Amino acid sequence: MNAALAQLRTETDGGLVDGAMRAIISRLRGGRLRIGDPIPSEASLATELGVSRTVVREALRALATLGVIDLGNGRRARVGAIDKDVLGLVLDHAVHTDQATIQQIYDVRRTIEMRTVALAALRRLDSEAKAICAHAMAMRAAFSHPNEVMEHDIAFHSAIAIASRNPLFALIVGSFSVVTRQTWRIGWESRPTDAERMANLECHARIAAAIDAREPRVAEAAMAEHFDNSVRALLSAGVV
Repeated sequence: MNAALAQLRTETDGGLVDGAMRAIISRLRGGRLRIGDPIPSEASLATELGVSRTVVREALRALATLGVIDLGNGRRARVGAIDKDVLGLVLDHAVHTDQATIQQIYDVRRTIEMRTVALAALRRLDSEAKAICAHAMAMRAAFSHPNEVMEHDIAFHSAIAIASRNPLFALIVGSFSVVTRQTWRIGWESRPTDAERMANLECHARIAAAIDAREPRVAEAAMAEHFDNSVRALLSAGVV
C-alpha cells in the first residue's frame, strides 16, 4: 500500500474527497503527466484508491475547479493548464470580502508590471511588439467608446506579460482583469477632462514605443507613471 493510499484510508468520511484530491495529484506527478495527457478513469482511480467512484468524481470536479484537471464532455479527464480565471476569482473574492483592498491590488500590480514591462522590452518578439503597439493605437482610436478602450487596455497589459517570457507573470497579470473590469470605468470617468483621459492613453503609447525600441528603463518609467496616475484617479473617486 503506497503512502498516499494509506493516508487516504485513514481519513474520516468527510475528508475522503480531500484525501482523494491529494492522492490524484500525487498520481499525476508520479506519472509525469503533462498538459492534455489523459488521466486514469474514475473506475480505475476508485479501485486504486479504495474509495467509491462518487468520491473520485467529486475529487475530480474539485480539481477541475482549480484548473488542475480538464473535464471535457464525453471524454476522459485530462491534465489541465493553469488558468488565470481561477486566480482572478480568488482576487475578486478577497476584495469583496474585505480581505484585500483595490489599492493593495494595484500595489501588487504596479510591482509586477514594472518587472514585466522591463522584461518585455528585452525579450519581446517583433510580432509581440507589434501587437502591443496595436493595442495602444486601438485605445486611442476607440477614445469615444470607453468599453472598447477598456478591453484593449486589458489586452495591452496581458500582451506585455506574455512578452516577458515568464508564464507566471502572464498568469498573474491576466488574473487582474476581473478586478480591472470593475474599477476601470470609475478611473476613466474620474479624470475630469478628455485631455486627461487622452494623456492616459498617450502614456500607454509611450510604454509600447519603449518596448518596441527595447528600452527597459524608459518602459519602466512610463509604467510607473501610468500606475501612479491610475491610483490617483481611483483615490479621487473614493475607490481605494
